Amino acid sequence: MGRRGNGEGTISRRKDGRWEGRYYVPTEDGPKRKVIYGKTRAEVSEKLTKALSDRANGIVYDNENITIGEYLDVWLKGSVYGSVRQSTYDRDTNLVNNHIKPVLGSLKLKKLNSAHVQNFYRNRLDTGLSASTVRKIHDILRRGLAQAVDWHLTQRNVADVVKQPRPVPKEIVALSTDETRRLLDAAAEDRLEALYVLAVHTGMRQGEMLALRWQDVDIENAVLSVRRTLTRRGGKVAFGEPKTKKSRRSIRLTLQAVDALRAHLERQLRDMEILGDHYQDQGLIFTTDTGAPINPSNLRQRSFTPLLKRAGLPHMRFHDLRHTCATLLLSRGVHPKFVQELLGHATIAITLDTYSHVIPSMGDATAKAMEDALA
Repeated sequence: MGRRGNGEGTISRRKDGRWEGRYYVPTEDGPKRKVIYGKTRAEVSEKLTKALSDRANGIVYDNENITIGEYLDVWLKGSVYGSVRQSTYDRDTNLVNNHIKPVLGSLKLKKLNSAHVQNFYRNRLDTGLSASTVRKIHDILRRGLAQAVDWHLTQRNVADVVKQPRPVPKEIVALSTDETRRLLDAAAEDRLEALYVLAVHTGMRQGEMLALRWQDVDIENAVLSVRRTLTRRGGKVAFGEPKTKKSRRSIRLTLQAVDALRAHLERQLRDMEILGDHYQDQGLIFTTDTGAPINPSNLRQRSFTPLLKRAGLPHMRFHDLRHTCATLLLSRGVHPKFVQELLGHATIAITLDTYSHVIPSMGDATAKAMEDALA
């Protein structure tokens, strides 16, 4: 092998017969020497070539003393931010800061093993954290450590062999037909009546409805298009992309939904005329009294909770109106594929897994079909 040039590293044989390669990487404290080892010169040469390639591509870290907390901060800002929805990034950051870093944050990344992670999960469960939240934490660690392996910060992903908690099926809360009528009757005098009619009749997500603009609705043809969603970023509301590709969809409106939207538009035009320049017209359908976007927390506390009380209904989440829509349709024999398209689920498997308990039994129909086929 010819002599290597300046900056290309050096290879030499040790007294114990093994070979070693030496090269330098830039760090915040200046150049730092790195050493790699192998049984043959060819093996070291291959490793050295790979290391220098990583250095040229910017994959260089002074990783000897990096802690899990320090690494996760770098990973979140460098790899996760901008690659997922803002709400997902905020959720992951909160889980890292509130759960992972307080327990594992000071541990050296290279010292982390599967036992540490397994005990950490057990600790979180014992403190009262739900299994679903611990599974989210597991997903963060698994993805983060996978990147650490790719960046040569650690040799293996210890989260791959750790058992995560079993998911606990969530109990679906949905209103009955009579309860739904009571809710909509109570909403008849509410300035946001149309929002509750849409929630029940279309199963739209709260953020999707709060992001609706009048340009998204064709009242004459009774069609609505979901194009964006309203989320919270750093305590402020903002508009972003829908949850999944399937979330971008067109929805055929019922006559009741069309009538509610027409009445809502008339009320909104009166408000705009009364307030004049004080009305912040952004083209939104559902707004505050002055035309600004509605904060989801305010919607639940100032409108939805009082509405449930007026209707004499028990406390429930706003999202349960989405479950109500799906349950009413499926219990009346509407095909799950149609319900999937209406709700904007990514796959029909999500619809079936979530609502299998309300889908009418098809045992009689399948038995009769088999009898007819073999008759």
